This record gives sequence, structure tokens and C-alpha cells, in this order.
Amino acid sequence: MDWLQHRFELSRGSAAHNVRPMEGLRGFAVFLVFLVHFASLASPWLSPGSSLEAVFEAMQAVGNAGVDLFFVLSGYLIYGSLMSRHQRFAGFMARRIERIYPTFTVVLAIYLALSFAFPAESKMPGSFWGGLVYLVQNFLLLPGIFNINPMIMVAWSLSYEMFYYLIVPAAIAWLGLRERTTRWRVAFFLIVAMATALYCALHGGHVRLIMFLSGMLLYEAMAGDVAMAPGSGLGVAGLAGGLLANLLPVAGDLGLALKTTVLFVSFLALCLACFRDPHVGLSRAFSWTPLRWLGNMSYSYYLLHGLVLKACFHALAVVAPPGSGGLPAWVLWALLPTLFAITLLPSAVLFLAVERPFSLAPRPRRVPGLRVMG
Repeated sequence: MDWLQHRFELSRGSAAHNVRPMEGLRGFAVFLVFLVHFASLASPWLSPGSSLEAVFEAMQAVGNAGVDLFFVLSGYLIYGSLMSRHQRFAGFMARRIERIYPTFTVVLAIYLALSFAFPAESKMPGSFWGGLVYLVQNFLLLPGIFNINPMIMVAWSLSYEMFYYLIVPAAIAWLGLRERTTRWRVAFFLIVAMATALYCALHGGHVRLIMFLSGMLLYEAMAGDVAMAPGSGLGVAGLAGGLLANLLPVAGDLGLALKTTVLFVSFLALCLACFRDPHVGLSRAFSWTPLRWLGNMSYSYYLLHGLVLKACFHALAVVAPPGSGGLPAWVLWALLPTLFAITLLPSAVLFLAVERPFSLAPRPRRVPGLRVMG
């Protein structure tokens, strides 16, 4: 236990009581993402029209909320960091690049190597220059904001993250947000979120970007003087609303905008309930140690688990080819925790070998007047 604690506990330089449930929420979010890919890859083994197929389709829809929860947490942390102290844009972006790129580059290299080893599974264009352009597009995190198929299936969300990193510092500076009142900022964020959701409902677009605004509102609520902290009841309602939002029977741009708007409100309530009072039951639940450790390695897990899952289902296809009437329900349900456990192992190796030492290691503090002689 001490060995695990030494490697999976992170010193985040803050004693804030919301750190532990935030780590747990990250773990929960990445488990939801796992459910999406598990349900999607298991679909060839489901009997068409069966109740189990309907359950797995619902699992896939519910799990899509995991990325939105990540966006809320990222919106909260980045906006809070920028609002709490003045930072040079170059230094801020350097820290963001240091956070994202070491792990991403390793996983991208793995995908590239597998593209050559298994050309039938490759997304690379056939020509040399087309492949080079595609590789550069992926390295620059363009798939997502731009209509480009990502090499790493989940990397589209990193494009959203990078867009947010570029926009928010500029917005804080140009709009003078630090000098504005809390009410002005809250009203402004709500207007931008509603206008964006309405536009995307009518014309399409990247409506899920409003989830970052939900995180920014969360920071304003946490920083302000709120007389009553929301209890676990409101938080559970937010959790349930967020998870069930993607089951709403509305399709198209209007449906996505409606579902994202529900998530915008629901996950704001969930996070506020968890962060405001560390003693409520919901906050304690998300502070469960294994869930927090998963949250601490969630970035490595997020990038790598889909590849591991795909390999597992390829192996399953050799033993039990799909399309032969489906697997028994108990086998598929047994596979869920088994494959989740399997995906943890390589993700933990990636976290310990790359993400933690290269992206999360504490920066050495410079002592004025101290020089190293040599």
C-alpha cells in the first residue's frame, strides 16, 4: 500500500479541501469514457435487437458525459489559476505544453508504429506527403476543432483543451475580467453559454465548449461568499441529470445542444456540491482512494485505454468470432471489469514512466543568491 501511495498520490501544492474529490471526479470521468469504448467494441458480439444491445447502447450514450465532466474540471482549474495571479502568456502555455505533450507524444508514436505494423488498421493516408501532413495535424492537436479524423481516437478533446488555453488568457486580459465584479462575470459567462448553445442548436458547431464555461462559473461560485453549500442531494441530482442527459430522445444539432445544456447545469451542481463541503457524503464518496488514484493517472489512461481495449477485442475475435449469435450476457458483463483491470496496467506504466516524471514532477525552487559552482 505504501508503494502505491508513493507513486499514485500527487502533491499539487495546495491544501484546498476540494482537491481530493476533484481527483475522484477525474477518475469517475475516465471510467465513463472506458464504458463508451467498451460498449462500442462489444457491439459485434451483441444479438441485434436484444435488450442487452439496448443496455449497451445506453451505456455508450451515458459514458459520453465523461469528457464533458473533464471539460468542467479543466475550465475550473485553468480559469482559477489565471484569475488568481497574473501570468505571462508564454509561461502559461509552456506549462500547458509540458502537461500535455510528453505523454501524448509517446502514445502518438505508439499509434504511428502500429500503423506501419498493421496497415489494414492504419488511418494514415497512402502517400508520403499526405501521411506527413496528417501526422503534423495530429501532433498540433488539430483534429476536433477542425474536421480531421484523429489518429488517437480520444485526442479530439485535446484540441478543445488547447483552444480553451489560447482563448481564456486573451479574454481575461481584453475584457479586464479581474477588474469586473463577480456578478458581471457570471452574467457574461451565462450569456455567452446560452448564445453559443442557441447558435449550435440552429446551425451546428462545437457546443461542448460551453462546458468550460460551466467550470468557470464553478470557480466564481467557489470564490464567492455563498451562504449555503449545496448538499449531497443536489449533487446526486446533478450527477443523475448529467448521466441521463445523453439518453434524451432528441437527435441532431438541437439534441446535442439540449443535452449539453443539461450537462452544463448538472455538472456545475455536482462539482459545487463536492467542492463546497468536504464532509458531505458525495464529497467523501469521490474522495475514495482508488478512485482518486485513477483520477491522478486519468490522462495516461484516457490516451491509452482505447488501444488496449481494441487489442483485447481482437484477441476475443480469435477465440469467439462475432456474428455468431452473440455472446451470453454473463460473459459480456464479466468482460467489463476484467478488461477494465487489464487497461489499468499499461496505463499505470505510462503514467509512472512518462506522465509523472515529465509532466507532474514538482518544479525545483530557485533560491535567490544560490549558485552551483563547477
